[in-house]
Amino acid sequence: MSLRVTVCQDCCCGTVKKHPTTNHFDHLRRLRAAAARAGGSVRVSQCLDTCETSNVVVVQAKGHKPVWFGWVLRDAAIADLEAWLAAGGPGAAPVPDTLELHRITPPGLRSEVERAE
Repeated sequence: MSLRVTVCQDCCCGTVKKHPTTNHFDHLRRLRAAAARAGGSVRVSQCLDTCETSNVVVVQAKGHKPVWFGWVLRDAAIADLEAWLAAGGPGAAPVPDTLELHRITPPGLRSEVERAE
């Protein structure tokens, strides 16, 4: 299975300035290792246009819609992502309840009302 994890690290996400207590480098290292074990890869992106929910991680498997997660700031969220990726991620395993709490709507799919809030 082709699996890709996109980690936003730009103006808000992945920055010590906005999230000084988050170990961004360790989280990226752990996600890279988990994706590699699952036969995938990680890419670092510039702004994904959802700064209000930083840190953002997007997981996509070939033939499946990407799954967007926000507020990925704690080691527990990374551990949940690692476990889900090990189980196969999108299309292979349901999103665990703990990760469902981090799920966000991609910016391009938000309604005008959501964007105004």
